[in-house]
Amino acid sequence: MRRAGIVCVLLLSSSPALAADCVVLLHGLARTATSMNPMQRALIDEGFETANIGYASRDDTIEALAEIVIPEGLEACRSNGSVGHIHFVTHSLGGILLRQYLSMHPIPDLGRVVMLGPPNQGSVAVDKLRNVPGFYWLNGPAGLQLGKGEDSVPLKLGPATFELGVIAGNRTIDPITSSVLENPDDGRVSVEDTKLDGMADFIVVKHSHAFMMRKRRSIDLTIRFLNSGSFVD
Repeated sequence: MRRAGIVCVLLLSSSPALAADCVVLLHGLARTATSMNPMQRALIDEGFETANIGYASRDDTIEALAEIVIPEGLEACRSNGSVGHIHFVTHSLGGILLRQYLSMHPIPDLGRVVMLGPPNQGSVAVDKLRNVPGFYWLNGPAGLQLGKGEDSVPLKLGPATFELGVIAGNRTIDPITSSVLENPDDGRVSVEDTKLDGMADFIVVKHSHAFMMRKRRSIDLTIRFLNSGSFVD
């Protein structure tokens, strides 16, 4: 009996460890990976592997950025060794980069996706303010593609064919931009324009576009969706 017990322990200890899921974090336009640090720390505490990807969001088009940024995130996750699903948590432009990439390439190990403040239907603020001096300097080529006009990238992309949760904000710290947006809005995009056909869940938080990804409520909701596929307990 004693020997059998030892064999049992050895078999259990030699079984392979479960592959950890990895989360790619993508910041928004004119931001840096630092803006996603609070989210990253919370995900690590929850047991996820993470890859917080910084990129020069104002230097190129959405199409070009997507071909650089998404593969970098995938490689960072896969280079950690045995990986389960690869999830994405994106802020603003980051969500559009992922949609653009998925329109051209499959991600076989794609898990769940949470988009915070994504301009999934474009933002009328881009169309209204694009000719204001300094707009291009602040937002670059990708920023000009986030409107609702003929050069809108979000409006050319299809519905979600992946498990998507969208978090929209309804508070603003930018009354000038909000004055051209449909209310409610987060100071950059209206709540209605964050929605995407095919999304699995949708929720509104009382935060602005600029800070929603750093707030505890958004972080908790993100973790809940990644774990369960729903924002609701």
